[in-house]
Amino acid sequence: MKVARDTWLIFQYEAGLLVRNPVNIAITLLQPITYLLLFTPFLKSVLGVSTYSGAYQIYVPSLLTAMGLFSGLFAGFAMLSAIRQGVIGRFRVTPLSRVGLMFGRELIFVALTCFQGVVITLVALVFGLRAPVVNVLLALVLLALMVLIGVSVSYILATFVPTQTALMNLTNGVTEPLALLAGVLIPLSVAPLWVQDVARWNPYAWGAKGMRAVFQGNIDAQVVWEASVILAGLALIAVTASSRLFTREIA
Repeated sequence: MKVARDTWLIFQYEAGLLVRNPVNIAITLLQPITYLLLFTPFLKSVLGVSTYSGAYQIYVPSLLTAMGLFSGLFAGFAMLSAIRQGVIGRFRVTPLSRVGLMFGRELIFVALTCFQGVVITLVALVFGLRAPVVNVLLALVLLALMVLIGVSVSYILATFVPTQTALMNLTNGVTEPLALLAGVLIPLSVAPLWVQDVARWNPYAWGAKGMRAVFQGNIDAQVVWEASVILAGLALIAVTASSRLFTREIA
């Protein structure tokens, strides 16, 4: 109960900081909306999709996966900044749970990215995407799990690589291959077989395939529950590992 209460308190604190800077939230939406509007016509031509609705059903899941991947794995920079500014140190002398302190900060990234995902989906609906509300909600659950995995891993990396330059190089070296192997630009179905085989080990590829099936109306497809199980299991492992490491390092 104490962990849940402390998590909620930290989440409220971080959410308050975000709400006071709505311009920053708007700026983070510029790039995905630009990609959504300008890249989809290219994808429609390359894949030979007959309608824009079909093109958006393919690309919106890819774009959401990219948002989940990059938003999560770059979260470690915020943690480094909080440590250097003494924010974590000030919280450390309070009776707040260490797990709640970390998990509340992780959940704010999940909430922000899911909010951005809702905005992107609404824009896509205006331009031709067709998807039931239930399917969109399930896609957001998959997105939340991907963000949670990324944030947890990023916090672990930030603990072992305590300089921004080194963390930037390491994060870029990890995110780019993961993004390519997740098919965030072009679906993996058009990739060589060996690339598809390697992508089977990429949880974000499973997330993209699961969301793509959901947006195409195949909510009961095997890949959907496979992606859900894989992402949920990895999220649990990543959160547990980051919680233990964070608790030990700031004790």
